Amino acid sequence: MSTGCILCGGVGSGKSLTSLAYYYLQNGGDIKSLSGGKYVNMKKPKDLYIITTARKRDTLEWDGELIPFLMSKHSDVTFYKNQKVVIDSWNNIVKYAQVKDSFFIFDEQRVIGSGSWVKAFLKIARNNDWVLLSATPGDTWQDYIPVFIANGFYKNRTEFDKQHIIYSRFSKFPKVDRYINTGRLVRLRNKILINMDFQRQTISHHEDVYTDYDTVKYKEIGKSRWDPYKKEPITNAGGLCYVWRKAVNLDTSRELAVLEIFRKHPRVIIFYNFDYELEVLRNLNYGPDVEIAEWNGHKHQPLPEGRSWVYLVQYTAGCEGWNCIKTDTIIFYSQNYSYKVMIQAAGRIDRLNTPYTDLWYYHIKSHSGIDQAINKALKSKKNFNETKYINGR
Repeated sequence: MSTGCILCGGVGSGKSLTSLAYYYLQNGGDIKSLSGGKYVNMKKPKDLYIITTARKRDTLEWDGELIPFLMSKHSDVTFYKNQKVVIDSWNNIVKYAQVKDSFFIFDEQRVIGSGSWVKAFLKIARNNDWVLLSATPGDTWQDYIPVFIANGFYKNRTEFDKQHIIYSRFSKFPKVDRYINTGRLVRLRNKILINMDFQRQTISHHEDVYTDYDTVKYKEIGKSRWDPYKKEPITNAGGLCYVWRKAVNLDTSRELAVLEIFRKHPRVIIFYNFDYELEVLRNLNYGPDVEIAEWNGHKHQPLPEGRSWVYLVQYTAGCEGWNCIKTDTIIFYSQNYSYKVMIQAAGRIDRLNTPYTDLWYYHIKSHSGIDQAINKALKSKKNFNETKYINGR
C-alpha cells in the first residue's frame, strides 16, 4: 500500500482493519504488533479522518475497528491525547476540505463524477495522506479520473479527456465512443489498485425462485400506458417500468415464496425496493413469536435477537455499512437496478468471522419482460436503464 492507493477487497474482506494497520505503520507503529507481538506506540500520529457511509458512522462500526490500535474519537478514552480522530459521512466531506497534514481513510469510495464530493476530495488529497477503500472501484475509465487527478497523473479532467477519450459525433450529449492510449491507463490503474488476496471459507448458493404474474394485466399496462393503481396516464419510461414492476411484485405467489423459504430458514434478511413491498412483507403471517424489524427511510431498528426473526431492509438505506453473522440467508424480494448494490447487499452476511460455511441467497423474480431485462443487466454487471429498455423494445 501507499498514499493515494485504492485498497480493493470484496465485501467483508477486512479493508477497514487493513487501512488502520497501514496508518499505524506509517505513524511509527511496529509491524510485529500486527501479528501478536507487544504493542508499540505510534510516535506523534497524524490526525485521522475517516469518511464513511452514514450508516457505518451511526452504527459505530469504525469505533470498534479502532480499539485494537488504542485509538478512539473520544478524547477521554483514547491512548493518544495529541491525536484527533474524526468519523463522519460522505454527506459532510465538504466540512474537511481545508484540513491539512492529516491522514484520511475514504471508506466505500464515492469519488466518481465531478460534484461537490469530488471537489472536496481533490482539495483534501492535495494536502494530506490518504487511501481509498472499495469493493467495486470502477466500471469505466471515467470512474478513475478523480483518483488519477488526485495522484497527480493528470492536471484536470480536460487533460484526461484530450489524451484518452473520443466522443461520439452523432450524439446530442457528450457520449464516449471509445478510449485511446489505454495501455497507459492500465499501468496507472495497476499502480494504485491494491487487491486484497484472501480466500473465503464460505460457499455462496444463489437460488433463482420464479413466481407467477398476471400476464393479461401486464400486457394491458404496456398497451394502454395507464396506471391502474393511481388511475392516471403513464407519462414516461420510469413510470411505465415502475407500474410493471408493481404489477409483478404484488402477485401473491411472491408472498408464498417468501413464506416457503422462511419455513426452511427461521432467521432471514429480506431486501426490497419499494414501500408497497414493505407493506406486504410487514403483514405476512410468519408465525407466532417471530420478531420483525426494519431498516429503511422510516425506521432504523437493530437486528433482532430471537430464535426466529425477519429483518426487512430497503436497498438504498441498508445495502452497505453493517454486517450480520447471526443468519446464513438473504431473500431478495425484488431486484435492484444496480449490480453494485446487489453485491453490497449480499455481502452483509458474507463476513470473515461468520460461523456459517454455506450461505443462501434467494432471488425472487418472474418471467415477465421487466424482470428478465433487469436480470440480464445484472448478470452482465451493468445497471438497468429504464429509458434504454423502453426505447429498445
